[in-house]
Amino acid sequence: MIEQKLLLVDDQPANLVSLEAILEDEGRTLLKAESGQEALKILLKEDVSLVLLDVQMPGMDGFEVAELMRQRKDTQTIPIIFVTAISKEKKYVFKGYQAGAVDYLFKPLDPLILKSKVNFFLELDRQRRELQVKLKEAQAHRAAYEAEKRNRGQGE
Repeated sequence: MIEQKLLLVDDQPANLVSLEAILEDEGRTLLKAESGQEALKILLKEDVSLVLLDVQMPGMDGFEVAELMRQRKDTQTIPIIFVTAISKEKKYVFKGYQAGAVDYLFKPLDPLILKSKVNFFLELDRQRRELQVKLKEAQAHRAAYEAEKRNRGQGE
């Protein structure tokens, strides 16, 4: 089983505790950050499968974190779900999608909806990782085959 890491980012520790209680599960590591800067540091060190990102934070807000993630090759494809208590005005939601969000959840969170969405994105991540392993195996087999073919050709 593939160990998957979720990054939970919220400047309110109580919100991180709530997210952790809802999302804790086997095969998951929950990483927590209380600021955008802390989240970016974690993303430099860890292979993260999904980010749940609060929009409103002091200093660097969630939109800025998402934009910086999309600029880096190693983090640009990590799915981001924005979690917010701000208004559901279209301009904010649109800004989130422009910044790279794959989904938006509004507080107060419905635990069933949160789990369902997280499970969906983690399943996509698991499938992507399995395909990467199979691709590497196929490339190794092909390289071995090509080397064998070359060696036989030289022996004639």
